Amino acid sequence: MSVTPLPSVLSLDLNDDPAATLEAAAWALAALIATLDDTATKPPADVLAADPQRTAVLEAAGLVQRDGDKLVLHPSYQYPDGPTNRSAAQARLSSLRQAVAAAAGDPGQTGGWADQDDEVLRNQGRASAGTGRAIAGKVVPALPGLTDRLDAQGSRILDVGTGIAALALALAEAFPRAEVVGIDVMERVLGLAREDLAEAGTEASGRVTLRHADVVDVAEQAAYDLVWLPAPFLAEAALTQALPRLAEALKPGAWIVVGTNPATIAPLRRAVADWHAVRNGGNTYDADRMTKTLTAYGLRNVRQFPTVPGGPVLVAAQRIGGDS
Repeated sequence: MSVTPLPSVLSLDLNDDPAATLEAAAWALAALIATLDDTATKPPADVLAADPQRTAVLEAAGLVQRDGDKLVLHPSYQYPDGPTNRSAAQARLSSLRQAVAAAAGDPGQTGGWADQDDEVLRNQGRASAGTGRAIAGKVVPALPGLTDRLDAQGSRILDVGTGIAALALALAEAFPRAEVVGIDVMERVLGLAREDLAEAGTEASGRVTLRHADVVDVAEQAAYDLVWLPAPFLAEAALTQALPRLAEALKPGAWIVVGTNPATIAPLRRAVADWHAVRNGGNTYDADRMTKTLTAYGLRNVRQFPTVPGGPVLVAAQRIGGDS
């Protein structure tokens, strides 16, 4: 099979009509989101063939290529299964909706997660299930001793900012002997989580415990084998308070995995990522800064796990001691 190399994705020429070019980019994103959602339940080739106009937008943006009569999605969006496709679509859709809200400029909204409606919270939360599967399938096996820890009866995982508990449930399903504790400061989103866990009604959902708590108040000592922290969602002051507490909450030899923004991306994407994070009450930490910070708090064996090109970087670090 001979496949023509993909062109550069959507080169933004802003010299003629900048607003029109940016608007076209938004429509290209809409086409990608809809396509990813459809491919959660249908073969990609069928999805691309079913809507020629939408597919033409993706092809013009460099997100689809042709191999004879066959249409192929960009490699970055060839996910391994339907749930991952749907999670990716929901994450992009949530971001697009927040961009529309920012464009509307409602002075009554701060842009934080508390201002988002239930649909946005559910979409963002469900997208996190893909991160949970990535942690279980790629990160945990690469961290010395962690698979054995999580396979032991009574092992414990802390999911910070659990949201609707989709990531917590994904980890509970992946590690059937582990207890997962999900904490969040938003009682409303915990209500959604309880509904989703009850609807799941599985053995794994019964091993997820939800707590209405702030990460800066975590006071447990040597309590967890794995801690997950989505750093971009915390304000910088809260992150600074939380990190040493989470380090102490690790059992000796246990690991923390921190979701971060990549250290070096294109200037426009970097600026958008920073605006998006701060607008939602987060911070501008990147993977390199997080690596240095975890080391400063006494954690060791720090390593980085890129996800998709230009996407989040998972930073893992170990508390030394015990059998580590």
